[in-house]
Amino acid sequence: MADWEAALRLKPTGTFVVARSAARRPAGVGRSTPTLALPATRRTISIVGAVTEISQLVLGERQARDRAWWDQMRSAYATESAVRLSWFTGSGPDFVTASQQMVGRGDTAIHRLGPPVVRLNGDRALVELPAVIELRTTLAGVEVDVESRTRLCYRTERQAGRWLIVALDPIYERDTLTPVYPGAEFTVTPADVASFRPAYRFLSHLLSQRGYTPDGDMYGDDRPDQVGEFYQHAFAWLGTSPP
Repeated sequence: MADWEAALRLKPTGTFVVARSAARRPAGVGRSTPTLALPATRRTISIVGAVTEISQLVLGERQARDRAWWDQMRSAYATESAVRLSWFTGSGPDFVTASQQMVGRGDTAIHRLGPPVVRLNGDRALVELPAVIELRTTLAGVEVDVESRTRLCYRTERQAGRWLIVALDPIYERDTLTPVYPGAEFTVTPADVASFRPAYRFLSHLLSQRGYTPDGDMYGDDRPDQVGEFYQHAFAWLGTSPP
């Protein structure tokens, strides 16, 4: 080891040690720095590795959806999986096919993602991923932007040594609808969206105008009791209790 080069090694006790060589210290430098012991067990390393893999799984699934990388997106889902969104209900593989068809119709979206929170228990993990769904389209001859804020809730399992998505449920928070050009004349009245849920009313309006049938019974912050029940069931599936 070169002079003062740090070496990282795993002791039999499972703790990380950062050691510094005291050989041939530069002139004027005093005694060597004490050995630094970092409390990290082999189990901790395994957990960190799993959390990293799970985080990349869900982030990669969203990236693949936005980039139309359908094979990568499909590989993120277990064969026996369930997806329930405002415009789709079915299996993970069927969701990929439906997404591909949606893009083929010219209906595209971009997902702006926040950091995922992963709760791990054995071979199961819950992931909550903050997201803003951005859609640009034309309504009544006017170019508009719809932004839907949501929490994407994934259930993942390790199957045959590989983490896969087994369920995806969004919790809708709120959304907005604005013309791309501020001076454009465009009006949506309360009556136009009265039949849609407040948590995703403009997204539902857009979907209906584009020929889809939005599901009015999704999880949303406008129904906090249902959201609370969702979290209870999700943590029961995980085998733990909510915080």
